[in-house]
Amino acid sequence: MKFVISREALIKPLQLVAGVVERRQTLPVLSNILLVAEDHKLSMTGTDLEVELVGCVTLDEPAVPGSVTVPARKLMDICKSLPDDSQIEMALTGQKMVIKSGRSRFSLSTLPAAEFPNVEDSPQTFDLTLSQGQLRYLIEQTGFSMAQQDVRYYLNGMLLEIADGSLRTVATDGHRLATSVANVETDQQSAQQIIVPRKGILELARLLQHGDEPLKLVVGANHIRAHVGEFIFTSKLVDGKFPDYQRVIPRNGDKFVLGDRQALRKVFSRIAILSNEKYRGVRLTLTSGFLQVMANNPEQEEAEETIAIDYEGDSLEIGFNVNYLLDALSILNSDIVRFTLSDSNSSALIEGLDEQGNLYVVMPMRM
Repeated sequence: MKFVISREALIKPLQLVAGVVERRQTLPVLSNILLVAEDHKLSMTGTDLEVELVGCVTLDEPAVPGSVTVPARKLMDICKSLPDDSQIEMALTGQKMVIKSGRSRFSLSTLPAAEFPNVEDSPQTFDLTLSQGQLRYLIEQTGFSMAQQDVRYYLNGMLLEIADGSLRTVATDGHRLATSVANVETDQQSAQQIIVPRKGILELARLLQHGDEPLKLVVGANHIRAHVGEFIFTSKLVDGKFPDYQRVIPRNGDKFVLGDRQALRKVFSRIAILSNEKYRGVRLTLTSGFLQVMANNPEQEEAEETIAIDYEGDSLEIGFNVNYLLDALSILNSDIVRFTLSDSNSSALIEGLDEQGNLYVVMPMRM
């Protein structure tokens, strides 16, 4: 096996593929990426047994065909350290991958390609088509609400719901919920729900561009696959039942607050400075035309600020984790946001005044 490639052509796909590889592995081969060279094509594959990413690069000169696995991080660090316009020659010599560029020479240990696992396919059940920009937008609007290491494993990911020609993404960590929706083309008639694990969502988002390039998602019984440019992304699905998010969205709020999104963000950010570092609680007091925001901490320090808002109704006092409010206000695009509330023990519904399909629910805190 032997091929020559420019650093410029190699570095981006290598970084994306190596990003899938976990640093700590039980199987040594999972710290490696699989290199397969044939004719004018080099393919690189990284996996953690849950997510797999294959990147293809076109070679200027035909390669001596072959396949082998090499340490992902070391290969990436070597290539990043080389000068920008350098040519890189890689050749398999015995059990070593020899990398040459200019006067530099590196020799990396390898493991046989036969030991490299692949994410098992399952029969295709349906597919859907949308633009890369649409899917990236849906992920950006909801991904911050995914749980990270919750024992309720089905929350450590994102729900994709396909129904009536639309794709809805939903994420929740049990304290807040985010949902967004877009129109798609699909051959699926009945409603379907799948849960893509957190890492799969984050890796897929890294591949997606903001443009209108079409993207086809193929869904199997236990995997989802996407062809994005020169990459093939595959992720296992989470085997579990996602909570009924429709029941979480408040429907009976009778108190409506309209406010300037950026002004509210700045107030919350300032008051958050003196909130409890662990619980991040702020107290909101609503009166006609005004919102007072207060915080204090175990050091007996306090912060408060009042901001003018559009609100007519009974006074209300309610506590929230300020980070959750800031996350929602940061991701919305409208200049004016609407908070819908009912009482101090009920969740708040946050949405942009001129945004369709993006909803954020935040549970209250006892202060």
